[in-house]
Amino acid sequence: TKLSDGFICHSSLKEDSPETADLPEFLLESLEPNPRVTRGTLANGLKYVISHNKLPPNRFEAHLEMHVGSVDELEHEQGVAHLVEHVTFLGSKKREQLLGTGTRSNAYTDFHHTVFHIHAPLKSTDGRPLLPEALAALDDIAFQAQFLPTRIEKERRAVLAEAQMMNTIEYRVDCQLLNQLHWENALGQRFPIGQEEQIKGWKGDTLREFHKRWYFPANATLYLVGDLDVSTEEAERLIESSLGSVPAGREPSPSLSEEEKKRESEGKTKPVLGPLKTRHPVIPPVEHAFGTAFDPAQAPPGSRIAPEAGVYAFQHPLLQQFSLSLFQKLPVNKVSTYGDLRRSCMSRIVLSVLQFRVNTRYTECSPPPFLAIEFDYSDSGREGCAVSTLSIIAEPEDWRKALSVGLEEVRRLHKHGVTPGELQRYRSAMLRDSEQLAKQADTVPSLDILDFIMESDALGHTVMDQVLGHEALVAVADSITLEDLDSLAAELFSYVAEYGIPVSERLYPAGGVCTALVACVPATIIEDGPDGQVEKPFVITEEEIEAALKEESGHMEASLDVDVPPHLVPPSEIEALVQKMQPHFLPVSQPVDKQGYDLESQTYLRKLSNGVVVNYRKTSNEPQAAMVRMVASGGRAQEEIADRAPGSVAVGVRTLSEAGTVGHWEREQVELFCLSHLINCSLEPNEEFITMDFHFAVGEGGLQAVLELLYLVIQQPRWDQPSLERSKQMFLTHFRTQQKSLERATAAKLMEAAFGMDKRFLDPSPEDVQALTLEGVAAAVEAQLFSSNLEVSIVGDIEPSEVDDLILRYLGTLPPSNPEALQKLGNEKAVQIITSIPPTDLQRSQRLHLLDSDERACAYLAGPAPNSWELLPEPTSTSSNFASANLSASPTPSALVLKKGFADPLVRRSNALFPRVSHSLAVEIINSRLFTTVRDALGLTYDVSFELSNFERLQGGWFVLSVTSTPTKIDEAMAASLRTLRGLATKRISQREIDRARRTLLTRHESDLKDNGYWLGLLTHVQASSVPQKQLQCINDLPAMYEAATIDDVYQAYNSLALDDESLFSCIGVAGSSVPASPPPPPQAAVFQQAVRQGQSGAESAGRELVTKLNQKNEVSKAEDSSKNIETSVSQSAMAAAAAVVAAFRAAGMTDKNSTKQ
Repeated sequence: TKLSDGFICHSSLKEDSPETADLPEFLLESLEPNPRVTRGTLANGLKYVISHNKLPPNRFEAHLEMHVGSVDELEHEQGVAHLVEHVTFLGSKKREQLLGTGTRSNAYTDFHHTVFHIHAPLKSTDGRPLLPEALAALDDIAFQAQFLPTRIEKERRAVLAEAQMMNTIEYRVDCQLLNQLHWENALGQRFPIGQEEQIKGWKGDTLREFHKRWYFPANATLYLVGDLDVSTEEAERLIESSLGSVPAGREPSPSLSEEEKKRESEGKTKPVLGPLKTRHPVIPPVEHAFGTAFDPAQAPPGSRIAPEAGVYAFQHPLLQQFSLSLFQKLPVNKVSTYGDLRRSCMSRIVLSVLQFRVNTRYTECSPPPFLAIEFDYSDSGREGCAVSTLSIIAEPEDWRKALSVGLEEVRRLHKHGVTPGELQRYRSAMLRDSEQLAKQADTVPSLDILDFIMESDALGHTVMDQVLGHEALVAVADSITLEDLDSLAAELFSYVAEYGIPVSERLYPAGGVCTALVACVPATIIEDGPDGQVEKPFVITEEEIEAALKEESGHMEASLDVDVPPHLVPPSEIEALVQKMQPHFLPVSQPVDKQGYDLESQTYLRKLSNGVVVNYRKTSNEPQAAMVRMVASGGRAQEEIADRAPGSVAVGVRTLSEAGTVGHWEREQVELFCLSHLINCSLEPNEEFITMDFHFAVGEGGLQAVLELLYLVIQQPRWDQPSLERSKQMFLTHFRTQQKSLERATAAKLMEAAFGMDKRFLDPSPEDVQALTLEGVAAAVEAQLFSSNLEVSIVGDIEPSEVDDLILRYLGTLPPSNPEALQKLGNEKAVQIITSIPPTDLQRSQRLHLLDSDERACAYLAGPAPNSWELLPEPTSTSSNFASANLSASPTPSALVLKKGFADPLVRRSNALFPRVSHSLAVEIINSRLFTTVRDALGLTYDVSFELSNFERLQGGWFVLSVTSTPTKIDEAMAASLRTLRGLATKRISQREIDRARRTLLTRHESDLKDNGYWLGLLTHVQASSVPQKQLQCINDLPAMYEAATIDDVYQAYNSLALDDESLFSCIGVAGSSVPASPPPPPQAAVFQQAVRQGQSGAESAGRELVTKLNQKNEVSKAEDSSKNIETSVSQSAMAAAAAVVAAFRAAGMTDKNSTKQ
């Protein structure tokens, strides 16, 4: 089965294999499948999978997988599978009827399948069972599709906008990699998004023909997983009643003579039916060229052995770094025996060893010659093969050195194998990880289980649950020897280590050859010249790279074992501190019982004698696992105080992370100490705080190990010049790459205009970074890491008595801080977007052009917003503004609302949560309207969103509206988005809208309560003196505050946003081969200026009636139906495109800081 990191067995152990000669016979036995998974097939050929699962409670997943994707398209149909998915999904009336029930739905298309999925509660708010309705909706989507011309045109526009949105340089690199990896089949050309010119020209018949050809029951599998309130047998009956009547698909009838046709038409003979349709025997239906010899029974028909690949170089002006990928394509071997699982474990150990060794090399040089080196081995159901990949990323001028390091470490492991210590450490860690997963078997979300089953089925692997998987792993782990690992390492890495050597002359010829070799390189680089920096062509040839790959690495010594300490802080040292300082608990300021326990939130509050405050809560969300978060107030806002240099906190925190060690220990020792306790940790700054997060296994001293590490981070951090240089290099690289990213560059330009010289919210400039010193960054960070400024939250499978003892010993023995240190942290100035610039000034409405071969466009608009806890404007009467509106009566308050007293507006609005709850509801409603209007009715975009950045400590905040479109429509899209945002002032929010937003947020909250990370967010700042408004009562009041919120409450939040011309900043970014005229030519400029100033354009006027109808009918709400995110998955490119925008916001401080905490 697949292990937690995704590594799958490379090849099976068969009875006639020489590898089985000295191994126990049980390794040939079959693995036991998950007994809780039921499978069946209806009479019409539709297959189904049912599994009962309790998490999340009272909800289920219903996914219909159609085994048709982009590789099934004909030459003139490139993109039709994706467009059919859009039209069938969004055109379904029965799916629309699920809106308002707490149901979410979505769809995506990939190479090998199209999936429609519904996530629903068991019952609607009025008590109707939703499983029958969900199954009816899936039937309506897939088998009763209506290809209405209006819907086809609407989705054609959406798909074309999506194609431009996702066409980032990262997506184009993915396409190049896939094109080279799958040079011999359609996977290298048939990308799901399709060809724009073809998409523009299709008639409805093209879509109907494709749908008729592939959408039939035998080509579908239904997956039903969740907390079902019916038995498996009853679920099977529901599936039969909902989908069993769909006619089985048939091939065309055989040719008949005229006489036979006549007799058939007269009813004298029965109609001659064509044969039943069947799905492809192999999915995806392609042939492969593999890098090793293979068993034909384990590969698609027609597959063959590939020749060794030469280098292919992809050079582009938007690329900033050198990357090299060495691929070896291999058959998928079904993991079905203990021997298969054993080899999978061996692969995981070998690859973990390599990654650790590479990480060690990274810290040995300053600056390091590479940015990343990774070796991955994974199966791909979407591509129908397994792929080994060595990836090397470096600055262009360092590519030879980076390649040398990567080859040297691969060749070292290929030649010398692993050490005894490495085998012991990684085998033990793997067993502990597996044991932890087995204990968490009942806490896995239904969606994760469903995805695992679907992927395993695509690959042909045996589907086991975590308990069976752990038992099988325990059975095989002790049989793994050093000789086994060395042999496997020689095989896995041979295609890299012996590249260029004739196969017959290799030390391990069975290891096969490299099947694709792709270098992605920039067209130009920036160099320092006598007159400053200059841009020069980057010259590199495929022959140079190939020659470098064939160079020998020279003499390589075997790796030595590393001594791993049992403790980072000796127990005797801590005991001496305890005796000296006598740490103890002080009373807390919040209403808890004598034990410091709050029954309603089930949370303990502690205040230590040195000023450290601790919040902790025992949960069963992840058995044998827990999380810790340390928060220090200050963050980048402190860079403006006490003569701190700009960027000193940001670069300083990164420097501490780069050091990777504390005290007198070496980095390798600390990393392996963390490995032995399954500790993952991260250290990050933002504008207001420095945060350190830990996720770990609680057994065998896990919490003590975390607190030892945290103690040394605060008390004995390691500062060294090489770590600072690596940190600087990362920031400089980030700055350079930003200039070639449309989304990031546009967002940065907007932020610079809005905040001027206030560098707290801007990325450090290269000049600022270069000026930083080790002493300066260390002082900036350490100034925030003192005891009375620290809040620690702990959530997980913990014992309160153990927690109390450990926090006294490891946190209570930190030295008390100077009272004056805390006072300095409250002196930061408020967040202030520039207001002195006239609305007509070009600084308020900026434009950016990025030279690119392909056209794309995006736009951002920002304005001031309040702090998370800031009192909202007093409510004003809205009756005069909405005299003609059809006002709905507010719902009767629930028992919980009445108990809390929140039905009284004065009580509700005096609650600390009131601003936060009102803003959250406003954001949901605004996003719903943006989607319905700008995306669905006007067809101006594929993606539009509204985000709030409310600060916790700093006074103030901002909002950002983002939209993507084509260069010719981006001005109109931005104008329509702004009109929609301002339109809430004239088109009153309906009771249905607020109810839907409320249901979405409450459902999300209830579901997230099963996540320890979410609880960490809830507890964060509960005792922080810098955020006095947040207390435990906020957690307890949150559900009732959502339930009690009214439309007028939402308008108080909406009215706190500055939407006037004097407050807004915008930036429109356009990528293309030519620079557009400035100002832009009509109609863009005219539409944008007139729309922004006057509020109405011809495009929206034409769509107003439709918008009204869609709002009334709840057409595809963003708040409850995530169909706006219909995905086209090409090597996760769409995710990468979205991640690039999010990364730009995060880097510029524009993410919503309230997303994981209340």
